[in-house]
Amino acid sequence: MTDTIFLENRHTSGVYAKRDVTIVRGQGAILYDEQGRAYIDCVGGQGVAGLGHAHPAIVEAIANQARTLISCPEMFYNDRRAALLARLAGLPPGNLSRVFLSNSGTEAIESALKFARLSTGRTGIVAAMRGFHGRTFGALSATWDKKYREPFEPLVPGFQHVPYNQLDKMEQVVGDDTAAVILEVIQGEGGVHPGSREYLQGVEELCRQRGALFILDEIQTGLGRTGKMLALEHHDLNPDMVCLAKSLAGGLPIGAVLLGDRVGELPTGAHGSTFGGNPMAAAAALATLEVLENEQLPARAASLGARLIAQLEALDSPLVREVRGLGLMVGIEIKQKVAPYLSALMERGVLALPAGLTVIRLLPPLVIREEQLDRVVETLAEVLA
Repeated sequence: MTDTIFLENRHTSGVYAKRDVTIVRGQGAILYDEQGRAYIDCVGGQGVAGLGHAHPAIVEAIANQARTLISCPEMFYNDRRAALLARLAGLPPGNLSRVFLSNSGTEAIESALKFARLSTGRTGIVAAMRGFHGRTFGALSATWDKKYREPFEPLVPGFQHVPYNQLDKMEQVVGDDTAAVILEVIQGEGGVHPGSREYLQGVEELCRQRGALFILDEIQTGLGRTGKMLALEHHDLNPDMVCLAKSLAGGLPIGAVLLGDRVGELPTGAHGSTFGGNPMAAAAALATLEVLENEQLPARAASLGARLIAQLEALDSPLVREVRGLGLMVGIEIKQKVAPYLSALMERGVLALPAGLTVIRLLPPLVIREEQLDRVVETLAEVLA
């Protein structure tokens, strides 16, 4: 046992399941442990490392801003924050002209839920089975899996869960008391299940008809991950709110809610965040968005993802049930629990995630090289043979 592992085990809260490796450095899509061993990173900081590790544009933006101004609450105006707000308001679909900034995905979800209740005067929230939206009380109430929910019940009242990709089930529960429906375009933690175009467009129309707001959780799918800047572009969706986080600031903590016209004016003091919109995160986010656009990383993710999925579908393994995903968000459902296979992958130099008990999830940086992805596929073939 190394000193690092001893110290973490002795003093950590204990709420995280640890893997027996100490990561000390990263470059691009590669992580290095304290012995200098390299790993291809398909965990990607649980989707945070969209630009990989130590991207020079992010490093420069953080260093320059640290020398200038790190903290500036939203009671004052700030140049970096203003530039970021304008840039986010210009993301597709183009009608989300206001932005609330926070520090994480679960905070973005909490904000959207509060804004929905405040704007509509209603209290009901409808979410999907297998959906995951975060671990704070409001976000947890929208999350379905009982392993996350049960230890903390009673949760926030007014939440219902219906099957994903079944429009008829949604039609049965959205009513006069529904403030919002919240969905992922692709369910990540729930097993990498893409929503169909018919379903997602149908839910949007249903919300319009019944006076509810339509919230999309793009915390994992946004910022190029699925082959578009936002996954909603695949289905021509026009939600009332979009929640972003994870890779938005190149690895620094950030969250954002993009607000459309159907979200009413929010009164001063209705919500807030001490660190939200700080100049450091804003500068990193601006740099991230510039790199995504200039290096055409969403299109690259689409191309690499299609190639990766085709290679995985061609694996000659009796263990594989199905390969699902879009862009560089890929799930491999197998016939057994994935934990031993994740360990075997790590032993061979590939880091991957679970998505439920039986799905191996791959969230590599969008800058990963083709030969690195080929090595991931070769390693999966070995492990799943």
